Order: sequence, then C-alpha cells, then structure tokens
Amino acid sequence: MKRIIATTLIAPFALGLAACDVDQTQEGEMPEVNVEGGQMPEFDVETADVDVGTEEKTIEVPTVDVDMPGDTEGEPVTGNE
Repeated sequence: MKRIIATTLIAPFALGLAACDVDQTQEGEMPEVNVEGGQMPEFDVETADVDVGTEEKTIEVPTVDVDMPGDTEGEPVTGNE
C-alpha cells in the first residue's frame, strides 16, 4: 500500500519537473552561525508551452434498443424483482 501511495505522489512531481528547464544562476550560501543573513540560490525556470483550445464537433450516437425477456411495454424497470 505504501508503494502505491509513493508512486502516486512521485509520478505527478516527476512529470512537472520534466516539463521545466531549470538553470541555476547563482550559488547559495549557508548563513552565519548567528543566523544573520545568508542567500538563497536564484534559478531561471522555463516551463513548457502548452496550447489549449476547443473545437466543436458533432458526434452521431447510435440508438440502442434492448429487448428484455418478460418486459411489458410501459412498465418501469426498478431492478427489485
């Protein structure tokens, strides 16, 4: 069960990371022992370009006629027989 949960969480993270181009532009520094200052690293991130659009289509859906044995015309089927 833990393996399934881990896989479920890792897969979207890996997909998101694969869609980015990350270049580190500056090294980070550890802060002084007295916790005054420090510097976080800087990154340039270029994400993937995604074009999303809509298109209207007409789909013909076939009519399905199902004849059940014992059904009578006009009687609703409830499933409680």
